[in-house]
Amino acid sequence: MSIKDIITVPDDTLKKISSPIENVGDKEKELIKDLFETMYNSNGIGLAAVQVGILKRILVIDISGKDEKKQPLSFINPVIKTVSDETSVYEEGCLSIPNTFIEIERPKTCEVEFIDINGKVKNLKCDGLLSTCLQHEINHLDGKLIIDNLSKLKRDLIIKKISKTQKNPNRIIV
Repeated sequence: MSIKDIITVPDDTLKKISSPIENVGDKEKELIKDLFETMYNSNGIGLAAVQVGILKRILVIDISGKDEKKQPLSFINPVIKTVSDETSVYEEGCLSIPNTFIEIERPKTCEVEFIDINGKVKNLKCDGLLSTCLQHEINHLDGKLIIDNLSKLKRDLIIKKISKTQKNPNRIIV
């Protein structure tokens, strides 16, 4: 297992659509382990393969609390089958958009079909934070980011601020 570098905006890789997995083999299983290690190391609750520069339809999630037992979930080729009409709003962050939180309204529940790490097709009904996180990560696989919900002006300001911070890590931008 290894911790991968997480790519951040404005890297164009984040806007690309990830390719489906044909076969769940050792490489995919190793990637899932790496994604979990990278996500936990970065204090995240979800991570898509595209965020480490790998354009495969794989994502990992663990929404367990800090003092709770870990509950790692991995999803290969996830597809949202149904969503509720009822919505909820969460303040979402993203490891590829550091120190940025945006209130996003999404369907409150969803049902997703996916392949598990053993190559079995599964269905999972989700609500609350798990539903929100899963929708967020599937958006990554489709080249969509939380800042895409903002106006072009706000999006450009956030990207500019993050780019400056990366070039001058000791500089604080207010």
